[in-house]
Amino acid sequence: MAMFLSMGIAGALLILFIGLERTFGYRATALDERLQRYGARRATLEDDVAMGLQGSAAANALTGTVSRAIAGRSFTENLRTELARADMTIRPEEFLIIQGLTTVVPALIVAIALSNPFAFVVLAIVGYFAPTMYMKRKQGARLRKFASQLPDTVALMANTLRSGMSLLQAMEMISREAEGPTGPEYARVVREIGLGIGPEEALLHLVRRLRSDDLDLMVTAILVQHEVGGNLARILDTIAHTIRERVKLKGEIRAITAQQRIAGYMLSGLPVAVGAMLMVVNPKYELSFITPMGPWTLLPIIAIGGIITGTMVMNKIVAIEV
Repeated sequence: MAMFLSMGIAGALLILFIGLERTFGYRATALDERLQRYGARRATLEDDVAMGLQGSAAANALTGTVSRAIAGRSFTENLRTELARADMTIRPEEFLIIQGLTTVVPALIVAIALSNPFAFVVLAIVGYFAPTMYMKRKQGARLRKFASQLPDTVALMANTLRSGMSLLQAMEMISREAEGPTGPEYARVVREIGLGIGPEEALLHLVRRLRSDDLDLMVTAILVQHEVGGNLARILDTIAHTIRERVKLKGEIRAITAQQRIAGYMLSGLPVAVGAMLMVVNPKYELSFITPMGPWTLLPIIAIGGIITGTMVMNKIVAIEV
């Protein structure tokens, strides 16, 4: 048994190093390839970069296998959209490899160190959801930062239009002047329009990537003005004022409900944390609650149902729509 666990750890560590190299290693971008093809002199790679590219053959094989396995699946496009919303510059197959590594490697190491197979199950579940939670956290932080920048962005766009520039010129100026994530997102819109995509479709792509109600309001106003006409600068001024007031009100609500949200997280997470700790420290005691046909079989089911119901109720109480 120990031999199989050792082989499993060795294989998992190998996959971990390959995945990290694939994720954070050097990649020749399309711009690099074009410069090498049309540059004034022949571009050459440094020796260490060339060795890194040669050493990524195993990583290419691994990601290629995963890519073929998930090709055409419905969740692939959804995962690609979620990664774009989090501004994570990795592909869906690379994210799945990282998720597999975080599921297996820490769980195997801790299970062997503690000689407890139940620790493997607990840590495998935690490791499986850890990358998704990290991605959702980055999405939330990025969206909040974009929402805080949006009122000034809309006001700047209105002033630019009032000075006589076109909508495309206004977005191009915002892509140069604004900080992230507003600047890079508008730069992407400008690039899409330059590649032949219509302005309306490029703006809809922006809404899909960021999923912001305030941004949706701005884009809807632009699309309506494009169809029926009107003073777009004045419309954007009104929208900027509305968004600024909504952001201010949301901040006040978030500050007022901070204590309730933290209490909800603690009350929901405490039973799970205690149960996981008991499963690792004393599994026999914990297993007595899930013995088939035992006297306490229904208690875990009732407890899980109560935790889920309580979490939903507390989230519903503090989720105030503006």
